[in-house]
Order: sequence, then C-alpha cells, then structure tokens
Amino acid sequence: MNCPYCDDANTRVVDSRPIDDGKSIRRRRQCDICKKRFTTYEKVEALPLLVIKKDNSREPYDRAKIEQGIFRSCHKRPVSVDQIKSLVDEIEATIYNLEEREISSSIIGEIVMDKLKGFDPVAYVRFASVYREFKDVNTFMDELKKLLDS
Repeated sequence: MNCPYCDDANTRVVDSRPIDDGKSIRRRRQCDICKKRFTTYEKVEALPLLVIKKDNSREPYDRAKIEQGIFRSCHKRPVSVDQIKSLVDEIEATIYNLEEREISSSIIGEIVMDKLKGFDPVAYVRFASVYREFKDVNTFMDELKKLLDS
C-alpha cells in the first residue's frame, strides 16, 4: 500500500479492526518515510452478478432496486429503516449464496416475496401485487387466500 502523502511503498499496519459486523476491516497504517498515518478499508470482493430480465437482457445486480421495492411496499407500515436494511442484507446473502454468476429477476422476486411474507404480511401483499402484476381483484384475492391459509 503506497502512502497517500509521499507515495512511498514502505507502510506498515499499526491497528486493524473489524467493521460492518466483520464484513470489512479498517486498518490504520503509518508511512515509514514521512511518518504520517492514514486509514484503509478492506472488503471482500463479491463476484460480479448479472440479472437476467424478463426480456432476456442482462444488467448488473443493483441492491438499491431491491431496497426501493421494499421501501415502497413498507410505506406507512411500522417498520424501521434498520429493519429494512437488515432484510435486504438477508435477501442479498441468499442471492449470493446461490453462487451463480447470472440470476433471473424472477428468482430474485421470489426470494424477496418469501422473505417479506414472514417480515410483514401487508408489505408482502403490496410487493406481490406489483411483482405478479395482478390483473384483477380475483387474482389479488387468490393471493390473499394463500397467505391466510399458510
């Protein structure tokens, strides 16, 4: 690691601490030449993940899209931002644990709905109504019946 002040390569780690629940490491370093200290962060590099859309086009996975959908479905619900972030972390972990380079948007949608079902039933129905593109009241009622039966 080169020093950001003098660009010398002789730096050493003074202190290391885990951050983000052990998912990253914060390192304090000191340059052996100019003696200045600086901080670096290490994070596991995730495999690039492509999402296969309904029209078979591909785009890079974007966590923000899942967050936005869940935020919309939880609108005016007694759910905190931290709870939503935690749910998205859980969903993202499930997606990455599949260890696929490409994943269908329909699989992601099903994972989100599965997690939302136990998280908040109203948010689940809201998300499902948009995701499954309910055409009429009957399909909406069928989904509600499934939810009540389980």
